[in-house]
Amino acid sequence: MTIQNEKGSIEISNEVFTVISGHAATNCFGVKGMAFRNMKDGIVSLLKRENMSKGVKATFEDGQVSIEIHIIVEHGVNISTVCQSIMTEIRYNVERLTRIPVKNVNVCVDSIMVD
Repeated sequence: MTIQNEKGSIEISNEVFTVISGHAATNCFGVKGMAFRNMKDGIVSLLKRENMSKGVKATFEDGQVSIEIHIIVEHGVNISTVCQSIMTEIRYNVERLTRIPVKNVNVCVDSIMVD
């Protein structure tokens, strides 16, 4: 994503949006971690902190960013409430840190983890 202003241009890589989103989501109550689905066999894996961006997809359109995030939640939490919290946190953090408006945040709950 490139931003033009009177002093020049700023280029923000896709990875910036995925890292911000991954950290915002995993800091929310009820989230066990980011998920990565192996397309070959359909198994969902819990990603380690250094690979969180694999569970996030950011796309750009008309100067806005849309984010899709895949998570694993704790057993017993209200999934709707957790997802709403994630959407709010990601929108707030991405807009605060990049000044790029967030068009939408789609949260995909891929698994529930029982301790």
